[in-house]
Amino acid sequence: MALQPAKDSVDVGIFVRDIQKSLDFYHGLLGLAKIEELPTPFGTLHRLRYGTSDIKLIDPKTVPPAGPIGLEKQLGIRYLTFVIRDLSGLCAMLKEKGVEFTIPETQVRPGTRIAMVKDPDGNIVEFVERG
Repeated sequence: MALQPAKDSVDVGIFVRDIQKSLDFYHGLLGLAKIEELPTPFGTLHRLRYGTSDIKLIDPKTVPPAGPIGLEKQLGIRYLTFVIRDLSGLCAMLKEKGVEFTIPETQVRPGTRIAMVKDPDGNIVEFVERG
């Protein structure tokens, strides 16, 4: 039996070391709308919305150790992608705010440009502009 989607997107949960720094990045800098904050058995969940997707920042009761940072450091989910408009404008703002880029604004194929940055915990966040 195949999955039967109830919405047209996938949600992502990210355990964070410092919830305020993560909220400043995802909500403050990137502009994701904060939808709710609620307790869970493992910590407080802060739900942010991008389109129909939810980015769930979890402020854990106990902070686990961080894994290796970088795309090729371990198997598993390695980055989060936002398909956006005005990549150049976003990159300029993020540079001005001191956000660390792992890949600067780059054309990867005709009509498609990307940039990758680190969030406050070193997680890789990709921005893609097409067309």
